[in-house]
Amino acid sequence: MRGDADGRDRLANGQTVNERTLVLASASPRRAELLARLGVPFVIKPVDIEEDAGRNPNPQVIASRLARMKAEAARLLDQESPLIAADTVVWVDGELLGKPREPDQAREMLQELRSREHIVVTGIAVMRAGGRASLVRQPLARVTLRDYSEAEIEASIKRGDPFDKAGGYAIQDGGLRPVASYDGCYCNVVGLSLWATIELLRKADICMPQCADCPLMPPDA
Repeated sequence: MRGDADGRDRLANGQTVNERTLVLASASPRRAELLARLGVPFVIKPVDIEEDAGRNPNPQVIASRLARMKAEAARLLDQESPLIAADTVVWVDGELLGKPREPDQAREMLQELRSREHIVVTGIAVMRAGGRASLVRQPLARVTLRDYSEAEIEASIKRGDPFDKAGGYAIQDGGLRPVASYDGCYCNVVGLSLWATIELLRKADICMPQCADCPLMPPDA
């Protein structure tokens, strides 16, 4: 995004940002890449929240609550634009795994998840232009990581790969290649389910996006 002499912002394609331009309330480059696949013009306006959804035994409730909190924080900064926010959580044995902040945390998470099935949920919250209520979806996927070695864990940490990712890994990581199998939407595990995003954007009357190359649609689509 760049600015004009008249003070208005413009998208990379030259389109003027207005009250109908979708705001992505996330700093995640992966979510931006996925949203761009829908052909929807958007601007990126990240928000910071305290990612504490309280104690809850349901990861879908946690993910949707965090996504809604991000959308509400974004609404305080932008009163008029349509908004989309998301949050991905990794859940194993009743425990929520966040983003590791230091090597020891990353090492512990990758060791805990190795060769095990766990749950990944991405909560998505959408607000209509000028709206205050969120439409929310929270698709779930089951992921099993492979039996990678300690040396592979150390190499991943040395590259800095785990530190901005819930659970310390990314399904699309070409270095560690951590995932052995998954059941659910691939894009959901990356950080933004495209079919759920399409559904929410249409339901909120924001736009009618298409995604001809979405690799995985819901089973009943």
